[in-house]
Amino acid sequence: MLTLSKFALTNKINLFGLMATLFIGQNKVFLPETDSTNSYAISLLKNVNCPEGTVVYTHHQTAGRGQRGNSWIANPSLNITLSLVVKPNFLAPKNAFYLSKITALALYDVLTEILENSQFDIKIKWPNDILVNRKKIAGVLIENSFHEQHINWSVIGIGLNVMQTEFGLLANSVTSLSLLGNTASNPDSVSEKLFVFFEKWYLKLKQNKLMEIDEQYHAHLFGIHQSMRFKQDTEEFNARIKGVSEQGLLQLIHENGEEKSYDIKTLCFVM
Repeated sequence: MLTLSKFALTNKINLFGLMATLFIGQNKVFLPETDSTNSYAISLLKNVNCPEGTVVYTHHQTAGRGQRGNSWIANPSLNITLSLVVKPNFLAPKNAFYLSKITALALYDVLTEILENSQFDIKIKWPNDILVNRKKIAGVLIENSFHEQHINWSVIGIGLNVMQTEFGLLANSVTSLSLLGNTASNPDSVSEKLFVFFEKWYLKLKQNKLMEIDEQYHAHLFGIHQSMRFKQDTEEFNARIKGVSEQGLLQLIHENGEEKSYDIKTLCFVM
């Protein structure tokens, strides 16, 4: 016979053996097919009282969106394509980039739990892509609604390659868990892990642990303190990555010693 305390603990374990979350993923909206989970989630927020932690997910996203207006292409049922709804009204607009940082850290935690650290080099590529052995495995697109001095709501779109093994022309720059040898994972089980880790980092953000978040983000940042090649408009140049500002600007030290900060809209890596 279970005691009350044992029953309470058992009741918090989900089907995948993970500790259940308090609110992230407790309310799910499944769409067999949609153009964009972010677009659907934003429409949902504008029309109904959508609770914080709601997840909109699909097996087939036909017009997924990425950074700089790029598309996110995923084969049906093989990968994670979802959007998280949060309402960080405790967060000032100037600190909005911390949502990118915690999402990237949650993805980092998921991958380090699934993959063997000593075998795979897992990094956060500014602003919030995830690389494994220098190949992209996950991307994030965050859309915010601001109200006066706080963020009204945020929709965090996440794409993570799980079971897909064919990427066509992108084969040299993109990877998946299956291609990395992890054939046991599936999108549903990985999503549940993601909800747990995202909630952990979101609660840290809510507790104003900005320094811890910033330190961990920089600890896993791709190219930190290294000379990398970049492109701005048509010009290519080498510079050393100093870090990322609280507002999400990439801080570079040029070869002549000059320090400059760059926005994601104006600068890209030359890989």
